[in-house]
Amino acid sequence: MSRGQYNDLLAFLAVARERNFTRAAAQLGVSQSALSHAIRGLESRMGVRLLTRTTRSVSATDAGERLYQSLRGRFEEIDAELAALSSARGVPAGTVRITTGENALATILWPKLAPVLRQYPQVHLEFDVSYGLKDIVAERFDAGVRVGEQIQKDMIAVPIGPPTRMAVAAAPAYFARHPPPVTPQGLAAHNCINLRLPTHGGLYTWEFEREGTAMNLRVEGQLVFNSASQIVHAALGGFGVAMLPEDMLLADIAAGRLMRVLEDWCPPFPGYHLYYPTRRQLSPAFALVLEALRLR
Repeated sequence: MSRGQYNDLLAFLAVARERNFTRAAAQLGVSQSALSHAIRGLESRMGVRLLTRTTRSVSATDAGERLYQSLRGRFEEIDAELAALSSARGVPAGTVRITTGENALATILWPKLAPVLRQYPQVHLEFDVSYGLKDIVAERFDAGVRVGEQIQKDMIAVPIGPPTRMAVAAAPAYFARHPPPVTPQGLAAHNCINLRLPTHGGLYTWEFEREGTAMNLRVEGQLVFNSASQIVHAALGGFGVAMLPEDMLLADIAAGRLMRVLEDWCPPFPGYHLYYPTRRQLSPAFALVLEALRLR
């Protein structure tokens, strides 16, 4: 097989996996026009259409899906062998893809992994910031980061952060206009700032517990965001009450910019975990990332 044919197959795999020419081109580091040309050339040589394209989507034809399923495992084996060769040289190399929330990325992943990048220039990291509970196997992530309670039982989960708590807070100016709640039910009288979850499109349910009594509330308010950092900004601006992991709010609470309430209704829960599907054939780069993140 010529190098050009090999590259065309890699191009096809990227488009079939991402179902999007823009993302596939960015992943491969080529232009969209060059990627389209490679796919057309591959289809011409094979004499069969592999992808169905519309203005909004890309999907594999039956022949394309058969080729994708056949090639995917073989190319993964090649990647694994190349990673093993790198390990034999004592130089971890390759890309590690991790899906995570922005708070875990800012407070745990980046501080711990930035030194890894400096020490091992052949290790590449790709972070997908998302609140959705993604299928890391189907979407070809090496690992995900979520709080321990959210991880499926068939995954290997490694603690990378201490137990944490949620915090409910608002600006003092807001509570000057609206008396602070003394129970979770009191939030019904408040302008609460909601978080939209991408997995099913619903709003995050505020969870409380005290002395064995658990309570889940759907709160109401003027604002809905899909980003926790925007919720912090809105709370600081006096637009309502926020509920977020406490490490996102503690600095503002300590500085008096936010006022915390219902603290006795927010017990600790398992903190952030790195999760991945199997212990077999961990690449040297992933093993390095895992060791750097492991909670000690």
